[in-house]
Amino acid sequence: QVQLVESGGGLVQVGDSLRLSCTVSGRTFSIFEMGWFRQAPGKEREFIAAINWSGRTTYFADSVKGRFTISKDNARNTAYLQMNSLKPEDTAVYYCAASRLDELYKGTVYSERRYGSWGQGTQVTVST
Repeated sequence: QVQLVESGGGLVQVGDSLRLSCTVSGRTFSIFEMGWFRQAPGKEREFIAAINWSGRTTYFADSVKGRFTISKDNARNTAYLQMNSLKPEDTAVYYCAASRLDELYKGTVYSERRYGSWGQGTQVTVST
């Protein structure tokens, strides 16, 4: 079992930056990838970014490419989502997720089906 806890959400202004953290506990050795998703009110949850456990490969949604970065600190069992130049459309609940090697067949890195472990979510609100 893997437990994920997000932190760092809050209320910011347009153009501000925010860093989300996702701390992992439990069977961390079983994790292959870490991902970030978000869900805005009335919308489906969407992929934002992902990183493999080595940190060598990253993936981003087109909507955040160039503004968001993803990283991880294996020593701290923590993944980060650095969000810059925030826009009102970035307002959502942000979720951290983890996939295991034996879950990869369930979908692509962009699909939430691939990720078997999820955090509780953290709210990010960008005001004008």
